Amino acid sequence: MAGMAHHVLLADDDRAIRESLVRALELEGYRVTEAEDGVQALALARRGGFDVLIVDVMMPGVDGLGVCRVLRADGDRTPVLMLTARIETADRVAGLDAGADDYLPKPFELDELLARLRALLRRSAVPQDPDQRTVRLESLSVDSAARRAWWRDTELELSKTEFDLLELLVRNAGIVLDRATIHQRIWGYEFGPESKNLAVYIGYLRRKLEHAGAGELIHTVRGVGYTARAR
Repeated sequence: MAGMAHHVLLADDDRAIRESLVRALELEGYRVTEAEDGVQALALARRGGFDVLIVDVMMPGVDGLGVCRVLRADGDRTPVLMLTARIETADRVAGLDAGADDYLPKPFELDELLARLRALLRRSAVPQDPDQRTVRLESLSVDSAARRAWWRDTELELSKTEFDLLELLVRNAGIVLDRATIHQRIWGYEFGPESKNLAVYIGYLRRKLEHAGAGELIHTVRGVGYTARAR
């Protein structure tokens, strides 16, 4: 990790947590800029230059969800790792709607936070093969280089994780991908058996596809995983 100098924006109103994370991240070779609330986080993020954002949900002024919504509305696609004490499915869906790419419930282990950061950064840095830039399934087009997807003439508004998940499924259309494989390909590690992270992302991606008129393209294979196939 040393020498890569990835720039992290860390936004958390808890000074003790913020200072502890700054020390840990700097020891791992990251450059860290701190924000103590959502207003400051937005001001810093809009200046650009960050490789990843770590944003706490509960902050005064503008909360973490608000920070994500504003940045995504601005067209900013910088990966966002959200720290949250809210672990219910409805709360995760709200975060997905705001544009977060991954979640880490408090309290958390530092090793897991570092693993999730590495996974987000790896996904951002994967070079695109121009010969495989666009993949299609029925009227769905997924442009890997531009990181954009359309159903016919309707563009899907996707977070980084949603896009990566859709691209993985469409590139492997007709193949059933088990949960462990998807976890490794998208997040870089496997969640525990009780985790609902993948199911939440699949559900939210399905709703976006259905809203665009795509209907049912992503199918659940009980006890195994998921597959994308034409209707």
